[in-house]
Amino acid sequence: MHILYVSDGKAGHRSQALGLFKAMQKQTNIDLTFEEISIDHLPLLSLLTAYKKQKHAAVSQPPDYIVGVGSHTQFRVFLMGKVFPQAKTVILMKPNFPLSWFDHVVIPEHDGVPEQANVIVTQGALNPIENEQRHIPNRILIALGGSSKRHLWNADKVLSAIEQIVLQNKQCEIILTSSRRTPADFLVTLAQQSFASQLQIFPVEQTPQGWIFEEMQKAEAVWVTEDSVSMIYEGLTAGCKVGLIQIDRVKEDRITHSVDKLITSTFFDNEKKLLSNTFLNEATRVAKIILSS
Repeated sequence: MHILYVSDGKAGHRSQALGLFKAMQKQTNIDLTFEEISIDHLPLLSLLTAYKKQKHAAVSQPPDYIVGVGSHTQFRVFLMGKVFPQAKTVILMKPNFPLSWFDHVVIPEHDGVPEQANVIVTQGALNPIENEQRHIPNRILIALGGSSKRHLWNADKVLSAIEQIVLQNKQCEIILTSSRRTPADFLVTLAQQSFASQLQIFPVEQTPQGWIFEEMQKAEAVWVTEDSVSMIYEGLTAGCKVGLIQIDRVKEDRITHSVDKLITSTFFDNEKKLLSNTFLNEATRVAKIILSS
């Protein structure tokens, strides 16, 4: 079985596609292969020509599934479905085109699209993480984001939150990392705080690919700044307890509302102010639905 991933080059989108692929691998005894092809190699004119020939020179073999994430991939996935009519088309987001154009559409709950024949509604975006049951007691990971179109970084709030985490968990090993959006001077300021001696600080620039996913497998709890929505769900999928570090909100929208809803759901542990490690494995659930259709 061959899966063709139409890529826009964004790491977060690729992570979703890999999450689905790995979950599908585990759900079938058939060998699965994964091919990634850039949208740069799929100009629209070439797809129209390929439609007549029922093949495309950039594709190594006829696919069984054609997967896309990102607005620039959607029309190409639709056209590739015409080039390879035996393949099922899968979009991992709310599409800009009619839902009926695709065989499967996987949409996070916060987008407000009701589940229907070809629509699978998920809690958060898919990811390639599994709970490997390797969590180490009293090990905490703090993952920092930064400003976004919904949030404004507040250094004082974040410093205060980190200090509270340290003071309340003096017996714990605490690992902290930043992201590309974390202000460049924040870690310098953090390192000057009296409580910083209890932290192991790993700037994102010094961490290899996949480092944070491995840390989530080892952490008992993960604290995330609330702007990093994908990390909230990655932590839950890894089987960690997940805490939120609040920063200032620039605006309220469906994404912030989804975080608020998550906090007030059954995931929330009021006593510890952490989302509980309730089992969450959306990629596996989606893979089962797609393969059984």
